Amino acid sequence: MKSIRLFFVFFFLGAITSALAGTATFEAQPSPSPADENSHDLFEYEMDYTLNSNFYDDHGKFGNGDSLYNDFSYAHRFLITGKWYFRAGVEYERFDFGGTDNGLPDHLQTVHALLALEYVVHDHAGAGIEIDPGPYFQNNITGDSIDIPWKVFVSFPIKKDKIFGVIGAGGSLYSNPIVAPGGGIIWLFSDHFRLEGVFPKPALVYNPTDDWEFRILGNLFYESFRTDDVITPERKLQVHNAIVQYSEDKVGVQARYSGFKPFKITLGGGCTVRRDFDFFRAEASAKTRPAPYVQVDIEAKF
Repeated sequence: MKSIRLFFVFFFLGAITSALAGTATFEAQPSPSPADENSHDLFEYEMDYTLNSNFYDDHGKFGNGDSLYNDFSYAHRFLITGKWYFRAGVEYERFDFGGTDNGLPDHLQTVHALLALEYVVHDHAGAGIEIDPGPYFQNNITGDSIDIPWKVFVSFPIKKDKIFGVIGAGGSLYSNPIVAPGGGIIWLFSDHFRLEGVFPKPALVYNPTDDWEFRILGNLFYESFRTDDVITPERKLQVHNAIVQYSEDKVGVQARYSGFKPFKITLGGGCTVRRDFDFFRAEASAKTRPAPYVQVDIEAKF
């Protein structure tokens, strides 16, 4: 199954000969270039909803809240040479928060570019560097809302056709810390079962058929935004034009169906273990207790 062998490179070789009319003379024709096995246009829409839960606070200052996440992205791959591509696109992300009117942001959003140089095999990037420059803001786009999140990673074989290592790092101007490590291992137990033990999105994956995929997963999501006026009952959390690093730590399951080519439809759910509004420069934060979440994701590659 092509989704299993993430890091194998194979070549499609062909030769064409053409018989000329008349004499039994043949002229050899040049072999065609290998077919491009990778998709060039990439679309994805994701919606996550985390149900209501209480904030950590013994005095009840922050009450409770839920969160809704919407994400739309489009990118195009430009072939450079061999398996190397330049990927360029745009992404819009938005969090909406409901519940107690506690002075925390009721939404956070970003529209940013997607710029990457990648080595791609079977539609999976085995190595790459990406930057996502753009405004990360609450309501107002200003010069100091511009951030440049980035990530870099490389994969390599540890045991041929079986175990692969991944080393990476990422960060941004407004993240805390500015640079954080990532990576792990990918272990192919069989053609149908594998471990993608790569942080920040580790998963145990089972593919019973080419069209079905099931995952047990974790997701550590962190992103920073420039806020407007944040006036909460907590004295330390009364700030203006401050940076908040919002995070959601999740564990859950997913079922993905890819029989409607070129679409992949994913339904998921589980527990959002923690949501955190971290105003780290003000040394103050507001965290929620665990709550269930549901997810819908639609992806298309052409």
